[in-house]
Amino acid sequence: MPRFNERTMKEARERSRPLSAPEAGRPPRPKVTLALTSAATVVALMTYTAPMVTLPDTAADLHTPLSAQAWLLNGTPLGLAALLLVDGSLADDYGRRRVFLYGTLALGLTTTLGGLATSTWAFTVARVAQGAASAAILACSLGLLVTAFPTPRGRLHATGIWGAFVSGGIATGPLLAGAMPNWRWAYGALGAAALVVAGLGARAGRLPESRAPRGGRPDIAGAAAFGLALVALVAALTLGRDGWLRAPVGLLLAAAVVLLGVFARVERRVPTPMIELSLLRSPRFLASSAGGLFTGLAVIGLFSFLPALLQRTSGLSAMDTAWLFLLWSGLSFVVALQVKRLAGRVAPRRQLATGFLLHAVAALTMLGALDTGSWPRLLPGLVIGGVGSGLLNAALPSLAVESVPPERAAMGAGAQQTFRYIGSCAGVALTIALATSSGGGLARGADVAMVVSAGLAVVGAAGVVLRERGRAGAG
Repeated sequence: MPRFNERTMKEARERSRPLSAPEAGRPPRPKVTLALTSAATVVALMTYTAPMVTLPDTAADLHTPLSAQAWLLNGTPLGLAALLLVDGSLADDYGRRRVFLYGTLALGLTTTLGGLATSTWAFTVARVAQGAASAAILACSLGLLVTAFPTPRGRLHATGIWGAFVSGGIATGPLLAGAMPNWRWAYGALGAAALVVAGLGARAGRLPESRAPRGGRPDIAGAAAFGLALVALVAALTLGRDGWLRAPVGLLLAAAVVLLGVFARVERRVPTPMIELSLLRSPRFLASSAGGLFTGLAVIGLFSFLPALLQRTSGLSAMDTAWLFLLWSGLSFVVALQVKRLAGRVAPRRQLATGFLLHAVAALTMLGALDTGSWPRLLPGLVIGGVGSGLLNAALPSLAVESVPPERAAMGAGAQQTFRYIGSCAGVALTIALATSSGGGLARGADVAMVVSAGLAVVGAAGVVLRERGRAGAG
């Protein structure tokens, strides 16, 4: 019994080490940590956005019907949404460096396998696995940055740069995919890039290990309930295109609600939950979550399918479409990189509200462009939307870190991005349903999708502003 007590006390002392303390003999290397996390994030986002301009070719190669094409886009966000909370929790408990490196390695392998897929279901499974691997990268990156940049000023600087590289990955993914001889080559190149980053990160001393001062076991029951709820929700949204009142759609939506109830019950009972439900009473956490959700619904949902719509209505090639949308994503990268200069002067919530309103203006500006078949009509909207997206991508990571206690940074990042990719799954399915169900053709359907996207962005801006006022009133 004495031996057991000594061992238990030793483990307790190990668990209660100072927040994010690096391993002995491995001093923090802030610039290296920022470079590696940004590089892995770029590859993850490139993998995520690559199908945006290759969707027509991929669907034709895999013989995917129009009604099932949402799965080709939604595989990765589904994996992200299902496992971001899980990976964030595991990273806080078992080591952010460890989970980050495993995720980067897995991204390289699953992306390569996706390029070898010969059927819709195999490609979708590979995309879900890519999302699961990307979840480890995105959830751990902010936790590693919190360790490497312990001061508030340094943390704001680092998260601002990291947010800019989120935009950079979104920008370069379609460009790389469009430049390759076919979509399979793009996946091979991205898989190789992820493996290189994993190899660099695994070198001794490159990334110091850190974890949160808490113990516990993985929340397997909560992870299973949450993941199944998301699968049911995305399946319902995808099948809803052929009729929202059909029995399978209703059953799937009901299953999603029940499973979310099970998840909430599990989280209240387990000693180390994936997400602290008490945070739902925090205005700052709610603003962070709402920002992520409406970014997915309004922005990612529209711009994920708009390139494919443009190719089908205007006859542009994948490469031409990639260059055109680089105006949007490239501006987003530049703006997000510069927004860090506003740190301390403009609150992240105000940046979010401004970003949403700019997206709404951009979507309304592009109305009628596809109907005329004139791609120059899209240019003003792409410019305005790029600025708005840059503000969103810069503000979201800062707000994620601010919305939770510092020792749960990975969980906070995972929670916000979970809402972001839940919104993305729903937004893509909704955009495809609106664009392809219109009796006036794809161009008219695209206009309907743009109006809905603008409305969702306005709701997102209003939600963020009201949360801020509620917090000020409470104070």
